[in-house]
Amino acid sequence: MAVLALTNAYISVNGVVLSDHGNSVSVHYEIDQVETTAFGSSGHTFTGGLQNNSIEIAFNQDYATSNVEATIYPLVGSTTTVIIKPNGATTGATNPSYTVSGAYLAAHTPVAGKVGELVTTTLSFTGGTMAKALS
Repeated sequence: MAVLALTNAYISVNGVVLSDHGNSVSVHYEIDQVETTAFGSSGHTFTGGLQNNSIEIAFNQDYATSNVEATIYPLVGSTTTVIIKPNGATTGATNPSYTVSGAYLAAHTPVAGKVGELVTTTLSFTGGTMAKALS
């Protein structure tokens, strides 16, 4: 069984590759459970409902053109596409691509840090539809 240390994650937000600024990423894929229990059932029964996805990404902040702040700030309150791959840009059987279309960004903290520390921002994208690709 192969294992992977996450050292080369690919992160694209709104078509801008920000991998070189990311230092943490988490992709959560969930299907809501919808109860279908009816009279006469001896236990609860369920079926799958809507996708309930989320992605959390921590970035080292960068205010330069085409970097973190310029990409993220205009997205607050809207939806976008986020693509995550665990090991570099090439998609394959051992490096799947997770694309969330319609991911909503509710908030962004443009400046966060203490004196002498690195300025960072952590983003939480929610909702949307996830697709996994192996090629």
